[in-house]
Amino acid sequence: MSGWLAPAWAGTDADALVGDHALLTALLDTEAALAEAQAELGMIPAAAAAAIRAAAVPEKLDPAALAAGVRATANPVVAFVAALTAAVGPDATEYVHRGSTSQDILDTALMLLCRAAFDRIERELLATAAGLAGHVRAHRDTPMAGRTLTQHAVPVTFGLKAATWLHLVLDAVERVRGVALPVSLGGAAGTLAAYREYAGGSAERTLRLPDLVARRLGLAPQVLPWHGIRTPIADTAAALLVTTGALGKIAADVLVLARTEIGEVTEAPAPGRGVSSAMPQKHNPVFATLLATAARQLPALAVVLFQSMAVEDERSAGGWHAEWQPLRDALRITAGAAANAACLAGSLRVSPAAMAANLQLTRGAIVSERLNAVLAPALGKAAAKSLLADAAAEAERTGTDLATFLEADLPPSLLDPAGYTGLSGPLADRALDRYDVVKESR
Repeated sequence: MSGWLAPAWAGTDADALVGDHALLTALLDTEAALAEAQAELGMIPAAAAAAIRAAAVPEKLDPAALAAGVRATANPVVAFVAALTAAVGPDATEYVHRGSTSQDILDTALMLLCRAAFDRIERELLATAAGLAGHVRAHRDTPMAGRTLTQHAVPVTFGLKAATWLHLVLDAVERVRGVALPVSLGGAAGTLAAYREYAGGSAERTLRLPDLVARRLGLAPQVLPWHGIRTPIADTAAALLVTTGALGKIAADVLVLARTEIGEVTEAPAPGRGVSSAMPQKHNPVFATLLATAARQLPALAVVLFQSMAVEDERSAGGWHAEWQPLRDALRITAGAAANAACLAGSLRVSPAAMAANLQLTRGAIVSERLNAVLAPALGKAAAKSLLADAAAEAERTGTDLATFLEADLPPSLLDPAGYTGLSGPLADRALDRYDVVKESR
């Protein structure tokens, strides 16, 4: 796929993690690991396992022929197994896919794709976190307008805003790390019956088989065959949804702060980046736009994956099949978003001067909460609030500072927004402390 109409991941190499070549490689690795584990347990000859491993090369199979077989059988594994069987040679053909069903192989292969994508996503999220941590440190005490319901509220610091972004990214890191990606071996109806037959009836050897395959592939062991237990897919969807949601929050903030009339942050310019096809003056926020795109796409994909938990029987018709493409799209989009987030964090330029100028837009009203707390003991809370509301309205109407209309002699320090950022600095420090812990626990 070229990604021409997929801005959430285009140009990030995310498709290489989950594209057709990656899937075919994962399917081949799964069949080879299964054969090697069966050979270790004495279920097939070691020479057969070696022949299967030697044939497990993507270039030996025709992707177009594999795709053509999907419609005939409703899954990609049947044609794949036939092609692999033809490739291994006559001495090993009867040992290919021995005891397996299609869902064993495809679910396990999809877990391999998830692992590759999660490894990439984690690395990119940690790079994003490093960039954000730099902004937290640099702007721990840089005052700016805090905004609630689109309006100026009270002063905060940009360090604290960046700390909230950092906290979200660390949430995503921990969720990605916490998803268990198990091997899937169950046989036709999740009883391991055929595997047991090929193990000479040995329950002990049969129960060891999934663990050996998992160890070879670097996956988690299974407790039960999970053909009808779609928790691993739902957990994956949840982690991807939290990740893109977290990055989407960062994007939403940046898209507001980068508006021409606000100008508190911008993405660093680069040749060709953010240009308009019609307006020469434009410098559009590209990376933030790409993150916003991903955050809007993931919920719909996650819904499909969660709906596929409610499936009938030991193996479903349609529910399992509905997972494949949304899962791959979700992995691709999230991996692309994580890469774009790292670029955003690294390229973000901060303008303390614009922040300072915007703090003055309400002519002192941004510290009215503080003034209310100071005046309330003398005037009463309600009276103080009424006085400040009237003064703020007059300041807005006349374009004059709030202090002009207050019936009190207040020290100038009380009107300084930089002096009313609460515990923004210490709270930002907490996010940095958490970053150090998460970074070191990798």
